[in-house]
Amino acid sequence: MANGVWHTKYDIEINLTRADLGNPGREGLLEEITQPSGQRARDLLQCLKDYRGGQCQCALDGKSPWMFVRRQRQNGKVTWVAAHLPLTHVATPQESDKHKAMKERIARTAARHGLDVQTEARSEDGRVISDVLVTGAGARIGWEAQYSPFSASTVRRRSAKARARNIAPLWVTADTASALIDRAPWTRVDDVPWQRIVSPLALIVRGGVRHLQIWKCTPASERPCPETGGACRKWHSGWFLPALCLPQERATALDELIVTSADGEHLPLRSRNRQDPDRTISYLWALARDVQRWREITGETGTPPESSAADDEPVTYTEQELDSSCRYGEEGPHTSSPRPRRETISATGLHTFDHAPDHTLLQPSRPIALRLTPRERLAVAAELRCPPWEIGPCMLCATPIHRYGPRSPKACPTCRLTSQNQ
Repeated sequence: MANGVWHTKYDIEINLTRADLGNPGREGLLEEITQPSGQRARDLLQCLKDYRGGQCQCALDGKSPWMFVRRQRQNGKVTWVAAHLPLTHVATPQESDKHKAMKERIARTAARHGLDVQTEARSEDGRVISDVLVTGAGARIGWEAQYSPFSASTVRRRSAKARARNIAPLWVTADTASALIDRAPWTRVDDVPWQRIVSPLALIVRGGVRHLQIWKCTPASERPCPETGGACRKWHSGWFLPALCLPQERATALDELIVTSADGEHLPLRSRNRQDPDRTISYLWALARDVQRWREITGETGTPPESSAADDEPVTYTEQELDSSCRYGEEGPHTSSPRPRRETISATGLHTFDHAPDHTLLQPSRPIALRLTPRERLAVAAELRCPPWEIGPCMLCATPIHRYGPRSPKACPTCRLTSQNQ
């Protein structure tokens, strides 16, 4: 990778290790040279060695002297580097099989539930092609199955094009470090063989679907204060993974999300992380009722804008001297350092407010059914140092009532007959 490149339009050298690119006063230069190559002149950026008349090794390997600029992670830092065009990733047979299997599963599930399904669906103007387009009563969902490396700029660009055509993008991946996470509405499943993907066995959503939690921060709270670590006695709300909800929510299956996203039961949401300035934006799918409650609490309405390059990891400028040599082929195929896990495991979109929200906003999103075996009831009673209880029908009107033991009365809410009298 080169740390410099020649700009053929302005006839200037660009040093990618410097914050001003070695050209102070040229505003907008970085945005111009980091555009996707398909949206600018292909010969805009040239290899410095080729420009100066040297023989570039890339020419011997069938590459062109034209270049593009991209991010590279190395030794824990993200920098700008220049690479030769074309630079493409050819999907491996395994990636291709998983991609085809996921498309088949999405289409099969949607069709089984009576939704309109199109594979390789092309928009009317031909500028957007969705792997699977699922249309329901609530939305048109453009599913994108992604099992090969993909750049963040490509995710943003394709998602914006889909939205402009009234298609809600939904990217599915199996990679916890995928560049698409939090760059557009997404979801993640386990990385399993293609045979498992296409099978009727359930695929559980591991990331991208969250539930709204609202609680008062007191010494008795089961969660520590997200701001002070103690008890601020204010109210907090945030988006949590199902396993971290209190009480724990059930996990969402991929087949369920395929249907509920098209029917409008699950909605996409873009939330700002006030507690994590390095990861300012999170995309998630949530129950429509949770989204409505969140908007009423925070006052945020409408559909948030797409993510931008500002949401990415910050670039480090090392302020090195410009290196005009071309290192193509000297070090073999280049790979960046492993990307860090992009998923946020803890809460996201945390919000603090002073006054209690309306009582209706505190109701659980889904009915909670408590089912305990007699042994579990005894264990809970021993831990709480109270008599065991059970739910039984009222002898007079059959309404379910709590029985706290033979001598503990509990009135039936319908006829007021107590369990002691029964």
